[in-house]
Amino acid sequence: MQWDVLVVGSGNAAMAAGIAACEAGKKTLMIEKAGADLAGGNTKYTAGAMRFAYDTSDDLLPLLAHPDDPRVDRSDFGSYTAKTFAADLLKFNDGEALTPEQQYLVAQSYDAVRWLASHGVTYEPIYSRQSFEKDDKFIFWGGLTLAAENEGVGLFDMELAAFERLGGQIRYNAGMSELLTNGDKVTGVVLDNGETILSQSTILACGGFEANEDMRANLMGSEWGHARTRGTPMNRGDGLRAAWGLGAKKYGRMGGCHATPMDLYMKPYANLKIPHGDRKNYRKISYFLGVMLNAEGRRFVDEGKDFRNYTYAQFGGEVLRQPGQKAWQIFDTKTDDLLYAEYRFHDAAFVEAETLEELVLQCEGLDQAQALRTLSEFNDAVDDEVPFDPTVKDGKGTRGLELDKTHWAQKLDKPPFRAYPVTGGITFTYGGLKVSDKAQVMSNEGTEIPGLYACGELVGGVFLGGYPGGSGLTSGAVFGRLAGQNA
Repeated sequence: MQWDVLVVGSGNAAMAAGIAACEAGKKTLMIEKAGADLAGGNTKYTAGAMRFAYDTSDDLLPLLAHPDDPRVDRSDFGSYTAKTFAADLLKFNDGEALTPEQQYLVAQSYDAVRWLASHGVTYEPIYSRQSFEKDDKFIFWGGLTLAAENEGVGLFDMELAAFERLGGQIRYNAGMSELLTNGDKVTGVVLDNGETILSQSTILACGGFEANEDMRANLMGSEWGHARTRGTPMNRGDGLRAAWGLGAKKYGRMGGCHATPMDLYMKPYANLKIPHGDRKNYRKISYFLGVMLNAEGRRFVDEGKDFRNYTYAQFGGEVLRQPGQKAWQIFDTKTDDLLYAEYRFHDAAFVEAETLEELVLQCEGLDQAQALRTLSEFNDAVDDEVPFDPTVKDGKGTRGLELDKTHWAQKLDKPPFRAYPVTGGITFTYGGLKVSDKAQVMSNEGTEIPGLYACGELVGGVFLGGYPGGSGLTSGAVFGRLAGQNA
């Protein structure tokens, strides 16, 4: 039997590709090397947030699962134009212009989210992490407003339901070992058990290489061998290796990735057996409300450089570059009510004391004398004339430090004090394959490889030096839809 379209992987990008192929009336099979319990790639591990361009709140209302929620009328969603989205991506490009992939992501972002909504995917405002209450209004910040209902698990469930409603079929425990070819055309895959599956078109949507310690160390640097994997243990670069073996072009920032500060004592991999609402609780991303110190007792990033969702995906990498691949996030009690719920998770690691001197004594491996000097100098440098306001980039910074904090700088002076030990957790890799404007995989010679398409985290060039939060799932939907339509 020969399928019209074969999709390798079952995450958000794969699902978007499968839905688009079925929508076009094509006989479509999706294969997933995990069992049903671990299917869904990285999607199930996410909070489901999706960043997209929109002009007014009216653009959001058709997407909402519960538009009659009384909070909606009290919400200021603002706007997030295509121009702003493009500018946000440029912030992370290290001076390089937008890539063609980034331009397409911005241009198609809203249409892709609306398209998923037309297939039964619904969304809800991210009140808990992307808004603050001010003057009886929910003020949304950072251009990120909506997440799929029931987060990443919900997104997967809604997309799978849509795929199967349209006639798509999925096989679990069906890992790909290699691509089949006839001449220069890809004609299907060989499974791990030796079975062959034939298809007119094959779409690689099986993720990057973040769960492969050797590939991380070889392609990104030795320190990345120590990173925790935040998502699925299945993303070991299978699709990339298979495509590169056929002469596909290696493209994008191979050393780049989405990496987040995580609890130092989290397990090496995420765990889907933890209730989905709790999985994100190993993240530690409220650093903008305090300071981060490395083992030498020194600050190493501007914690208040920008809103959290513009820095968290980079700061995990910065932690991994520190001695021992760890750091401490330090807060006083003034920010207790602003820290995300993950800091109150039942097994969140932290130490607490009534003085900073007692606090640093409890931080194993921390240079205590230098840490106290750093904290004292920080407190002395805080500008007390500027009011603290977490709903905006408030300009409340430090003055005169070698590394100033730009916004949300408050003295650490109200006990009790807490220090949370963190390391870096890798979410997904940025480098991958070069695809055409039809999502067809390109060869080293600059030609399209017949019959082979790619989407999701395998596509290089979408993110370079960094990542504005929520763009990853949107990218999967945008390029998955493109791949499915053309395959």
